[in-house]
Amino acid sequence: MANTSSPLRQASRAPRALLLAQLSNAIGDGAFYVTSALYFSQIVGLSAARIGIGLTLAWAVGSVAGVWLGHLADRRGPRTTAVLLALATAAAVASFLLIRSFVPFLVAAAVYATAQSGLAAARQALLAGLVEPSARTEVLARLQSTLNAGLAVGAGLGGLALHAGTRTAYLSVFALDAVGFLVCALLLRGLPAVAPAPTAAAGEPRLAVLRDRPYALLTLLNALMLLRLPLLSLALPLWIVQRTSAPGWIVSALFVLNTGVVMLLQVRTARKVTGLPEATRAVGRAGAVMLASCAVFAVTAAGLGPWTTVAVLVLGAALQVAAEMRHSAGSWQIGFALAPAGRIGQYQGFYGTGVPVARTLGPFLVTALLVTWGAPGWLVLGGIFLLVGAVTGPAVRWAERARAQAPEARGATELLGAR
Repeated sequence: MANTSSPLRQASRAPRALLLAQLSNAIGDGAFYVTSALYFSQIVGLSAARIGIGLTLAWAVGSVAGVWLGHLADRRGPRTTAVLLALATAAAVASFLLIRSFVPFLVAAAVYATAQSGLAAARQALLAGLVEPSARTEVLARLQSTLNAGLAVGAGLGGLALHAGTRTAYLSVFALDAVGFLVCALLLRGLPAVAPAPTAAAGEPRLAVLRDRPYALLTLLNALMLLRLPLLSLALPLWIVQRTSAPGWIVSALFVLNTGVVMLLQVRTARKVTGLPEATRAVGRAGAVMLASCAVFAVTAAGLGPWTTVAVLVLGAALQVAAEMRHSAGSWQIGFALAPAGRIGQYQGFYGTGVPVARTLGPFLVTALLVTWGAPGWLVLGGIFLLVGAVTGPAVRWAERARAQAPEARGATELLGAR
């Protein structure tokens, strides 16, 4: 009789377990994101400036540490590393329950950001070890859809805590997030183990990604494309309130539109991206569509009536989410396909720094362009997206040439020739 718990059968169930793990911590994170700033300001008593400085420093530390933790996942095994980092994230969130002053807040936030960054890299390495390359982009799309769904549910739960406004309600949200990461750790622990990568040969750098200039350029370009992240959460709400005649509720409606479209269509969009040529085209088109979206948003400063402004904003948001889905699918394929097989953890840790960089520096850059310059700022921002999309293709081809000339690639070619 066949063994139903064979490694092959376990691996076939890996995408489902990864989805459930994503959902478990996304619900808690969604509630945490909408309540944490108000908790630390209104309940703990930290100033907005200190909260901002603390989070900026924390994510800066997390971005750097994520590369090292990704390297650790490669060398020690991504499953064990991911489980430990999920537990560390749960502990960091739980420690927020005890925070009463700035220094402990800074330390806890740094641990939280470091564990989150490392966990993201380790989970990517785990996914790479359990999912066939041809299926990775679609699985990542499902994970993104699940993430959006979980964040939406969590945001609703966080809204209940905000409505209550009590210390107990806020602490319940933190406890929910911590439990979510404990469940995540349990689910990841049930996945098959992925063998650690071989130890680097003598003379090879431990963090090869830091010397990979083409990949570093692609990471920078990806971070620039991710400037779309603070658009919906920060810049666009400020723009709507300060520069348009649209009603305030449209901010929430645009967020719901974005989340819903990604949940429904991200997987379908990702299925079209099966290799690097499709990925570079997807990112290039995303840049062009983002330019169109920015141009549409700029029109709303022209003194249109409230309902006309709402219609134009919805059109701009629809273009923005279309570009987001194309960029996400292309970016996932590029980040995985150009990472050496034994170094996916450190490469994904480095590539993933684009998200905290965009979330940390993006609000300043985007609001400086849009709030200060107005409509011309939208066009400048759209031009940046267009340029980044256009440059991605040559950067990918440079990375492919560099990968083909790498010692490990030449050795594999010689081995095949000998056979």
